[in-house]
Amino acid sequence: MDTPNSRGELSIKNTGTLKVATPSDREIVMTRVFDAPRHLVWEAMTRPELVQRWLFGPPGWSMPVCEIDLRVGGNYRYLWRHDSDGHQMGMRGIYREVVPPERLVATESFDESWYPGEALDTWVLVEQGGRTTITLTVLYESREARDAVLKTPMADGVAAGYDRLAEMLASGAALGVEKGGGVA
Repeated sequence: MDTPNSRGELSIKNTGTLKVATPSDREIVMTRVFDAPRHLVWEAMTRPELVQRWLFGPPGWSMPVCEIDLRVGGNYRYLWRHDSDGHQMGMRGIYREVVPPERLVATESFDESWYPGEALDTWVLVEQGGRTTITLTVLYESREARDAVLKTPMADGVAAGYDRLAEMLASGAALGVEKGGGVA
């Protein structure tokens, strides 16, 4: 893990192509650039059948449950399973803001919470020159909650998932992309 700077905040960590920063005592900000237009990245982030193909962390994990009711007030539910030992981890939340294809805000809480309170996740997608930058800001209820998360391999899991997402986006057919660039 990175060492604290002079203000006691953790510095930016680079997990491959994922940039991780702690701009305040309650936030973790993760940024990654994808070689795909924003509308395709949005589809891959919001369609359950696509999310299940990339959002499951490090090798050896799978995502048998992915439910998404993509509307303000709608719920989502994810369940991950470690394939070799059967250990499961569930997460759920409520969408607070849905602005396709540029912004998504939702609460985050785990079935067996390993940090105190609930978090608020904000994804912002910005396209420039056919490439899309995802910035995910996670706001925790306290510095203690944020620091508990920073002590886990969370960034490695996010990086592994984003690597799979990049591979999926690179093979447009995997998304059901039509010749005209739309999603089938």
